[in-house]
Amino acid sequence: MFERIARAAQPFLQQVDAERAHELAIEGLRLGLHPRQRGGDDPALAVRLWDLEFPNPLGMAAGFDKNGVVPDALVAMGLGFAECGTVTPRQQAGNPKPRVFRIKQAGGVINRLGFNNNGHDAMRERLLARRRRGGVVGVNIGANKDTEDKAADYVAGIEAFADLASYFTVNVSSPNTPGLRDLQRADTLGDLLARVLDARDKRTEQVGRTVPVALKIAPDIDEAAMDEIADVVAARKPDALIVSNTTITRPGVAGDPTAAEAGGLSGKPLFPLSTAVLARMRQRIPADMPMIGVGGVTDALSAYEKVRAGATLVQIYTGLVYGGFQLIGEIKHGMADLARADGHASVTDAVGSGVADWASRPLD
Repeated sequence: MFERIARAAQPFLQQVDAERAHELAIEGLRLGLHPRQRGGDDPALAVRLWDLEFPNPLGMAAGFDKNGVVPDALVAMGLGFAECGTVTPRQQAGNPKPRVFRIKQAGGVINRLGFNNNGHDAMRERLLARRRRGGVVGVNIGANKDTEDKAADYVAGIEAFADLASYFTVNVSSPNTPGLRDLQRADTLGDLLARVLDARDKRTEQVGRTVPVALKIAPDIDEAAMDEIADVVAARKPDALIVSNTTITRPGVAGDPTAAEAGGLSGKPLFPLSTAVLARMRQRIPADMPMIGVGGVTDALSAYEKVRAGATLVQIYTGLVYGGFQLIGEIKHGMADLARADGHASVTDAVGSGVADWASRPLD
């Protein structure tokens, strides 16, 4: 029944203002108006990473559930994990509306939300209430717009959620908070990661486990920036690298009038760029450091290509805006089939098998 409701609601949501449609989707999930996965996943989809067991490699990217309202609903629909946030220490309203714009014919979305969220305290209360329910739930942490010492806000995020997060994502790559991407520079990034990882390590004994910390970067970086980030990552040793956030460039949509809106572009047009950067970073960072691929996943093939480009896990968000939640099952089944067609016993066996191909593609 719920699957029929979800399919019926999809055309309606496409006609509503983009941000309002998102709010309605969150409310529907909160009320339980969503399909539920029947049975377990294909064993070929299972991923063991860090100390965590993922039933499948497909997860929800940050930005969908900014306040940790519906992680259990996302997992119940069949996602292998859910990432909440980006959350900042203090509540903030974000940028003025309108701030989310669909580019329907290209399958893209431009947003300039600006880390709108309810703050640490509100998310902590919600995650405390669901802490015994299982499932892999990550927390994506960021800095308030008006904070001078932005690294301190990331440290505060570690301290606030170390006992609740399955893993952390350090988001230094949103284009919608002034100065945030400056944290990707070698000197500031090294200091930030040192402080964040030190805060994590100090909480390890209290928490009883070392909570993994992933770094999420932008796709809008040249070869020199990739080298710098890779050097810092090799020296500071976060637990994973996530590629990528949205792009301020406009690949594939330059002729659309909506493309002139300020903000980051996500969805299908981002796929070639984000996947090429993923592969190039895979070649640069330590071989034993896992990667998470995000940006432009719209079907099983695009998800599988993220894996071939070097990703152990894959995240989706904008693809669901256009494809609906039923896309989750379709992507998972298709990924398993594609891996087997390539002669792999599991999707994990395919990780990195197409790195050379993707790394050779142009960044435009």
